[in-house]
Amino acid sequence: MSHKAKDNKNRWRNKTVGFRVSPEEWNQIEICVRLSGIPKQDYIMSKLLDKEVTITPNPRVFKALRNEIVSVSEQLERLEKLDKSDDLYEVIDHIANLLDGLKQDLFENRNKKSN
Repeated sequence: MSHKAKDNKNRWRNKTVGFRVSPEEWNQIEICVRLSGIPKQDYIMSKLLDKEVTITPNPRVFKALRNEIVSVSEQLERLEKLDKSDDLYEVIDHIANLLDGLKQDLFENRNKKSN
């Protein structure tokens, strides 16, 4: 029998939550957990309770991010060999531009708050 554990607010964690996911969903969860740098339980609980997941940069997170970028790059190369469709690249370019804009907005908002 497992030992009783307390969380950081000194509450007993003696309830179990379980659910089934597809292999694709499992892989997606695993990637998100690796990129977050926090334990899977903490990541899933934060998401379920609609709390923000704060990523603290560390070598493990950097390595996971690097590995995911390599994986995406390999998939893109594979797709490029199979299909010369520019549509996928246009979508990826659009997403990259959106993320860049979001990053700039976030940076500007942080600067406004600190002033």
